[in-house]
Amino acid sequence: MEKSKKSPHALVLPYPAQGHINPMLQFCKRLVSKGIKVTLANTIYISKSMLADPQSPVSLETYSDGFDEGGSGQAESTDIYLSTLRNVGSQTMGNLIKKLDQSGNPVNVLIYDGFLPWALDVANNFGLKKAVFFTQTCAVNIIYYHVYKGLISLPPRDDESSVISVPGLPLFKSWEAPAPLDYADLLINQFSNVDKADWVFFNTFHKLEEEVLGYMPKLWKVRTVGPTLPSMYLDKRLEDDKDYGINLFKPNYGVCMKWLSDKPSGSVIYVSFGSFIQVDAEQMEEIAWGLKDSNFNFLWVVRELEKAKLPNNFINEISEKGLVVTWSPQLEILIHESIGCFVTHCGFNSVLEAISLGVPMVGIPQWSDQPANGKYVEDVWGVGVRAKPDEQGIVKRSVLKSSIKEVMEGEKGEVIKKNAAKWKNLATEAVAEGGTSDMNINEFVAELLHC
Repeated sequence: MEKSKKSPHALVLPYPAQGHINPMLQFCKRLVSKGIKVTLANTIYISKSMLADPQSPVSLETYSDGFDEGGSGQAESTDIYLSTLRNVGSQTMGNLIKKLDQSGNPVNVLIYDGFLPWALDVANNFGLKKAVFFTQTCAVNIIYYHVYKGLISLPPRDDESSVISVPGLPLFKSWEAPAPLDYADLLINQFSNVDKADWVFFNTFHKLEEEVLGYMPKLWKVRTVGPTLPSMYLDKRLEDDKDYGINLFKPNYGVCMKWLSDKPSGSVIYVSFGSFIQVDAEQMEEIAWGLKDSNFNFLWVVRELEKAKLPNNFINEISEKGLVVTWSPQLEILIHESIGCFVTHCGFNSVLEAISLGVPMVGIPQWSDQPANGKYVEDVWGVGVRAKPDEQGIVKRSVLKSSIKEVMEGEKGEVIKKNAAKWKNLATEAVAEGGTSDMNINEFVAELLHC
């Protein structure tokens, strides 16, 4: 396939979930600002569901995952969805590449989510350059890689005696390690062909994971390109880049901002468990009463499908101190002067947002990479604490209450705030002109220009 010599064209393929689309879309914007034409491909179902910015500099296209009317929720199981996504997606992504070629915009490089290793084969079929983009931390991925290679195994959560040891990482106890999952193949198989990628990108920044990044380049051509937040929250070099630009849920912007407007500085706990997590009903109840018992103001995001898990009459009982909304403009809330603490599931996208904006955290990890992220939040980066679960895996209300108090008050809280401010400065430094992430993106762009 003959490629255009004018401007390189990158086709970008995220896994169809908000926490994967957002960072990859922001990476797209950085590439566009440096002269690369970029097209972001979402599934047909995601495209129909999302609210997209019509002024975005990134072109949008669609492909089918085989569930155009219902996404993964219509599949009988996660395994069936992933299998169909691979089989149907491989074909329809190929059709999209042909369409772009025929329209006079031939693709030079396919940048694909690490959750979609089959995309590398699609790129090979069309003679494209290949770049894999990981939305989880270097630390978590190097653990999964060691599992893939058979060098370690993830122990059961209740195995108190097991410790995981991996080069470049602290020791992980069983409850701190990435959680074994029913669809572990999705996470482990990311590395089935990573050695064949031309570039390996991570949504992190060098100083945040300096130790493990001293080891990983021995394996692949690793480049850090984060934090991938809208530019106004970091270096402010991309004009009008104030929002991710794609939302799968409509934020309750006016309601949130009005409620926050009269709250004292640093007095509000912001609580959100992302766009995907389904919190256990018992855990939901403990969180609810823990927030109420903390006696702080709190703003809690509870998606519509999760609201039935709230205790009876809870909304009425917390009307003086709390507000519950179905979705929120997270970045705008995190930078609001009233916010003193972020209670989060420790999904890395949310953790990276908090780090980049200097917001202390209380972690309630649920699954996947979240326990490991929580360990880093508390033990490595020092920007928060974890609310440790009991033997049944439930964080009790008393534990949440004391964890919130630890962050919001006292000497440890002050240390956490200082650490959060330090990492905020380092995050901005990484993406600013001449920073490590900026230089890595420049290197990638320079190679594309010479393709």
